Amino acid sequence: MRSAGGNPAIAEIMPETKHPYAEFIHEVGKPARYMGGEHLSIVKNWDEVTATLALCFPDAYDIGMSHLGTKILYSVVNREPDLCLERVFCPWLDMERELRDRDLPLVSLETHQPLSRFDIVGFSLQYELTFTNILTMLDLGGIPLHSAQRSLDNPLVIAGGPVATQPEPMAPFIDLFLVGDAEQRLPRLMRHYAEMKRDGRLSRTEMLVELAKEGGVYCPELYERELCERSNLLVVAKPKLPGVPERVSRAFVEDINRYRFPDDSPVPVAEAIFDRMAIEIARGCTEGCRFCQAGMIYRPVRERDPDQVVETLVSAVDKGGYDEAAVTSLSTADYSCVSPLVKKTMQRLRPKKIALGVSSLRAYGLDEDLLDEMASVKATGLTFAPEAGTQRMRDVINKNITEEDIFTTCHRVFSRGWNRIKLYFMIGQPTEQDEDVVGIARMGKQAVSIGREYQRNVNVTLSISSHVPKPHTPFQWCAMDSIEEIERKQNLLKRSAGRSFKLRRHDVRVSHLEGIISRGDYRVGWLVERAWRKGARFDGWDEQFDWEIWQKSLDEWEVEFGHSRFSYLRTLPVDGRLPWDHIDVGLEEGFLAGEYKRALKGQLSPPCGKPYQAQVHHTNVEDARADTRKLICYHCGVACDLTRMREERIEFLEKMGAHSRSKPKPATERQEAVERVRKGKAPRDFRQGKPVRYRLRYSKLASMSLRGHLDMVRILPRVLRRAGLPLYYSEGYSPRPVIAFGPALALGMTSVAEYADFALTEEVAIDDLLEGLAQSTEPGLTFFGVRRLSDEEPSLSKLIGAQDFLALLPVDEGQDVGAEETLRSYQLRCQEVLARHRVPVTVLRKDKTRIVDLKGVVIEAQVDWADSLAPVPPTPLMEVAPGRPAALLRVRVGNGTSLRPAEITRSLFGLSLRPIDFLRLHCWHLTPDGALLDPLDSGLPKNIRRAHRPPAP
Repeated sequence: MRSAGGNPAIAEIMPETKHPYAEFIHEVGKPARYMGGEHLSIVKNWDEVTATLALCFPDAYDIGMSHLGTKILYSVVNREPDLCLERVFCPWLDMERELRDRDLPLVSLETHQPLSRFDIVGFSLQYELTFTNILTMLDLGGIPLHSAQRSLDNPLVIAGGPVATQPEPMAPFIDLFLVGDAEQRLPRLMRHYAEMKRDGRLSRTEMLVELAKEGGVYCPELYERELCERSNLLVVAKPKLPGVPERVSRAFVEDINRYRFPDDSPVPVAEAIFDRMAIEIARGCTEGCRFCQAGMIYRPVRERDPDQVVETLVSAVDKGGYDEAAVTSLSTADYSCVSPLVKKTMQRLRPKKIALGVSSLRAYGLDEDLLDEMASVKATGLTFAPEAGTQRMRDVINKNITEEDIFTTCHRVFSRGWNRIKLYFMIGQPTEQDEDVVGIARMGKQAVSIGREYQRNVNVTLSISSHVPKPHTPFQWCAMDSIEEIERKQNLLKRSAGRSFKLRRHDVRVSHLEGIISRGDYRVGWLVERAWRKGARFDGWDEQFDWEIWQKSLDEWEVEFGHSRFSYLRTLPVDGRLPWDHIDVGLEEGFLAGEYKRALKGQLSPPCGKPYQAQVHHTNVEDARADTRKLICYHCGVACDLTRMREERIEFLEKMGAHSRSKPKPATERQEAVERVRKGKAPRDFRQGKPVRYRLRYSKLASMSLRGHLDMVRILPRVLRRAGLPLYYSEGYSPRPVIAFGPALALGMTSVAEYADFALTEEVAIDDLLEGLAQSTEPGLTFFGVRRLSDEEPSLSKLIGAQDFLALLPVDEGQDVGAEETLRSYQLRCQEVLARHRVPVTVLRKDKTRIVDLKGVVIEAQVDWADSLAPVPPTPLMEVAPGRPAALLRVRVGNGTSLRPAEITRSLFGLSLRPIDFLRLHCWHLTPDGALLDPLDSGLPKNIRRAHRPPAP
């Protein structure tokens, strides 16, 4: 056993300044979202940089921390010594209320600076239903909502992302849209703007003109607008000033390998929606689905070097401590060497027991070897997107898969141990008939039937969304189905589905609104603002979307502008002008219209960049060199070097060592894996041997106290993995590290007595273990005791029988009562209550009221000055004055219904204390003879136990 002795060195991990939200942060849900301090986050000195950017993601932290674009830009900008980028996420409703009630600004995670102090504030536009959140963030950040209201004293407000290719609905609020790839353009824009601002000779408008001249950006106030007679939509007519380009060409990065995907992105403190290390392996798509905006605006396909992908993934999981990784792109199965890439990656990740997911899959390209590799650590669920229920509809939308592809993949997936798959479909697409809708249900039933050939319990989910015609796609002119028609089709599908699979339907009202905004013009900006002022927030979240607000806003907006919402949802004339025509995404004029006509005729356009009728790329050099067929090109306007593309794919295969076709795995090995899954075990036997158990003691201080118990269940394994410790994993379908925690701590409560038991596959020297943890920990998490356990020692849940809490009691400064008298009154009250024969306390547990006797829970209680009872660590949430009274409480745990510290102090003193008013000092093992042992010592021979002298009452 080794211990640092006493409490950890608290001063080394405390921030120098108090957080501006410290007084109330513990009162909001998931407070860790707002505190920053994540592992691998970057904090720069503003005095040493020339330009600062607040990168704002207009959704909750949980969503934004999974966004790959944010990770890329965070690394690209902060890699430059003279530039600083900090993150800001949209506060949830409870946090917004607190900020408004207290007149506090929205601040960044890294240095807690208000948005108004940054040189530039940039928004990532991923989804139209986040537009009201942008207004929330501007308003809370102290920035005027409208671009026309801002001066040089305000930050430059910019926006980028896929939705920035249709900027008009947000044009009233955004100074500048960055169109296209931002890696190269954004740092240059930051420097140029900062230089002009320091120079001080140009007006705000003149600065925008200079930025527009460089290309890749659209500044709405520099253009005139007019009504198109054919489309009846407000469109951009011409620039107002000389030098401003008539059409805005996208910024384009030809070689994305120049900007290596980061392996050191901040690790989320609150659970992210995709809580894993994911890497973009390609940008763009070859398939040409006619509904897909991203597949059109990100052309041509640019693939990352597979060696770079492997090294980045391995490095990232080591630095972040993740237990799951993923490779992703618009169509990952169409990455030219996806199969050898996955195999080589798993060779590196499997010894670390890291699972690998492959997202955005098509129902082809998943050969048996690839599926075996993906299931070799953990067989997670797989998701496919057939999109339509009949072959006719798949040809209309240009989804280059067949029913045979889909069901063949189902056989391969279920036979290898996966017991759940999700299938994405879309209804309301052009030319759709009822038989196409019914075909969706038929496919779902067939998938279930295939699954039951291999497994008893099969989970098939069909997720049904509504088609929204998107700008810059062949379907941009299509009418959108009405709410009533979509609901009719949803009901038809529900009746056809039965109960064999789960059916999830998207709210048709949300899709209806998305259609209005996505094809909206400049006038729609005023609709967004009207709804925001009425309270619209987080409209993309089912539980927050308020259709009544939007209905009322739409009615008022139609009266004000004399314009119908349905003008954005009807069929648009192909020869009319559109609100996004001034944005050039690189497509040749006429290409989208040609694809639209082919769709209406039900004609398929095979994938570009592949030989005719080829679904997937060759998985080895030998076959790739032998195939001399021409690659398909539709001359969409994007200049592709097909010769270089073919050569690069062969180079990538050579890098992966895929020189010839791989030999199939022996049937016996494959059958063994299948049998293990059928018995409820992992697809592969880790062959870990006997577990080596350890017990750990650590503290939760500073912002770490705002991370709940479930957060710690994720954080501690990551720290252990970052320390390079060989964790012992459970068996089963989804293996997990074998870790057991001590009693959970209330959110916001600090502690120097946290415990966890964990198991390793081999013995590690205690000194090495503590040193590794010290180098891999996070702020507020300090490890100061560890011991090797014997096999016979009981778990923490059976061992810990008591806890010591220090409760800080308030002093009413408005009363004419001295501190000594206040302390004495607390002491008398405590003695009086505990002198009673029985003290019943009414508590609510699992929606049931129960009565608990305080005398059976409280072992001892002592009231005195805090600094005389125990050393109290300062935290950004709790300030302890030298003369503050406190109560030291020793309470029982694990004997049926217990009492929470706040319930005890309410009964003893009539006080409603907050979690931040408590500090857990000790956890104890109560021996049969009444002795108190630290759980680190329990199980040791008496002659080597450390002596503990807890304060006596």
